[in-house]
Amino acid sequence: MLPRQGIVKIFSTFIQFDGDRFAHWAIDSRLHRNMTKLLATTSSSEASENFWVIYWHKAWQNRPGGIAQQHLSAYLQEVCFWATNKTIFGFTSTQYTVADCFQIAIARVDKVLKGFNPHQGCSLKNYAQITFSNLIRELLRQRREIDICSDWALLRKLSQKRLEQSLKNAGLPTKTIEKYLLAWNCFKILYVPNRASSTRRLTKPSKEIWLAIAQLYNRERTTQLCDPGEKVSEETLEIWLLACVRATRAYLYPNVTSLNQPRPGYDSGEIMDTLSGEIDDSLLTEIITDEEVQERDRRQAEMSKVLITAIDTLKPEEQKLLELYYAQKSTQAEIATELGTKQYNVSRKLARVRKSLLKSLAQWSKEKLHISLTSDVLKDISELLEEWLTGHYHHQ
Repeated sequence: MLPRQGIVKIFSTFIQFDGDRFAHWAIDSRLHRNMTKLLATTSSSEASENFWVIYWHKAWQNRPGGIAQQHLSAYLQEVCFWATNKTIFGFTSTQYTVADCFQIAIARVDKVLKGFNPHQGCSLKNYAQITFSNLIRELLRQRREIDICSDWALLRKLSQKRLEQSLKNAGLPTKTIEKYLLAWNCFKILYVPNRASSTRRLTKPSKEIWLAIAQLYNRERTTQLCDPGEKVSEETLEIWLLACVRATRAYLYPNVTSLNQPRPGYDSGEIMDTLSGEIDDSLLTEIITDEEVQERDRRQAEMSKVLITAIDTLKPEEQKLLELYYAQKSTQAEIATELGTKQYNVSRKLARVRKSLLKSLAQWSKEKLHISLTSDVLKDISELLEEWLTGHYHHQ
């Protein structure tokens, strides 16, 4: 994964997956425009990464959700990606892919923002990494628990609050939910598992227990339910409780289908192949591409201006050295002969001039693009400088 450079991209780009791997960074044009506009009105001393983290977190506290949460969600993309990779491989078997877990975790970014306190000395990235890892770990742990539990064991483990949430999520009417909850309570009262057996593999209640559950339900319904309805049989109660199981499994652990999975019923192809339209040809992609081209051209123009100014401040003999080497394509030996000096002196002077220009370019990159000047970054900038000098003097 290529790290993002610049405040604007850090707060406006999102990970795109190719199967289960990182593919590229996708720019949200609205967030990109918003960050560019804000950055233009902010002094360079304030335009640090941490400044914008605090800025957007305060905005989110005043108005949860909205564009502040979107900017912070973009900011935490890398953290969520690496937390997902690290956590998921700790589980030997799971049906969830990295892409699946990433989407589930990043969707809970509000939980990260709610628990984060910038005054405690912990950065948002460090706090988010811990929170994302815990969310994914709990999901996978519960997923395994839910898979190995029998239907009847699951009903025994459920809390009433969780069951009620599951039934509401299934879209059931309030009266139906009340009946299901009463049936579940009667089940828990009368079906007490044998402690010697595994509680995860509880078998279906016996006929005698079903009869007792039905009798208890029919007795309690007249006082516990707003709409008691008719008496119900053991078979009806079993259907109701199994419906509770299905609703709970669907609510707690919804099926996540990857677009890169094989198409059902076909020998080849993926689900993504059935989507209409080509992503690369979409209007949104064209707009984003145009914005990227404009941004790149603007940055290149700024960079050229910085380097031309730096060259103008060089001594005349140093400027002459650059012209001989880059414009006339002279070798160091040929330059030494023309200037009446030794080749090693030419090599030293050329290296000193390059270093001076590199310093100017690196300082501009740090101040305007907010790039941390690591050894790898300086190496890349040095190569960029060499390409620019070659092109600049070639055009001259």
